[in-house]
Amino acid sequence: MFSSEPSTSAASAACGVEIVSGLAALAARYDLIFCDVWGVLHDGITAFPEAGEALRRFRAGGGRVVLVSNAPRPGFVVGRQLDSLGLPREAYDAIVTSGDVTRAIVAERGDETIYHLGPERDVRLFEGLPAKFGSADEADYVVCTGLFDDETETVGDYAPTLARLRERDLWFLCANPDVVVERGHLLIPCAGALAAAYEAIGGRTHTGGKPHRPIYETAYAAGTKALGQPASRARILAVGDAIRTDVAGARAFGVDALMVGRGIHAGELGIADGRLDVSRAIPWLQAQAAVPTSLTTALVWD
Repeated sequence: MFSSEPSTSAASAACGVEIVSGLAALAARYDLIFCDVWGVLHDGITAFPEAGEALRRFRAGGGRVVLVSNAPRPGFVVGRQLDSLGLPREAYDAIVTSGDVTRAIVAERGDETIYHLGPERDVRLFEGLPAKFGSADEADYVVCTGLFDDETETVGDYAPTLARLRERDLWFLCANPDVVVERGHLLIPCAGALAAAYEAIGGRTHTGGKPHRPIYETAYAAGTKALGQPASRARILAVGDAIRTDVAGARAFGVDALMVGRGIHAGELGIADGRLDVSRAIPWLQAQAAVPTSLTTALVWD
């Protein structure tokens, strides 16, 4: 649903953003979709059935879907989570995660000692890798998957730890570039927020997840396999809810981006009661460094 003034359609055209009610309006233009997971397909607690159905219908029409997630876990683990939330396997062809890209980097560094900054639930990231772990004083580099307790802690609580890592000039590998994600109705800080704080004090960081190129190259390879041939960049659509990662990354990779408004930027886009206030959304988008090619309230078919 949209709420707008007569002038907003002109504003939309001026900034190049097409407002659509669902994926059906765009589907014929694309062969391949790179779809974000958290915020688009679920909120960390509940899956969005309409989103899964939209992807299923796109695939039924001959398109292919690669889920592209900044989750700091391997794709197969994310797949199991989606199974538990009820997202049908018919909605996608492959999953590529920031965790997968991080694993490749860790494998390249061999048996160097890692300081794992993140919750115990993320240790599966390292499963099968020749990695060993140590304290902040023993490690050769840091792998950050998030806060130890993202429900009670804040980024500010990590100032002493980050200062110690900076004192040792440890390289900081961020396994999840997201700054925040939704969990139900809450915004939860992620590893990207810690990486930003480390950069702010002069620390060296690296990430392979969105908006950076490595995860898109991996997704493109997965999409090529699913299609049976390389896709034209002009026929690829990236779907996501985060301007800094999903939209910026897609545009830098040279593909179109459909922004889903109901995610972490719902407030900035003026979404209330399932309605998108276009008169607020367009000026906000115009002020961003990267602008999506299209905008919708939620990922639905029509």
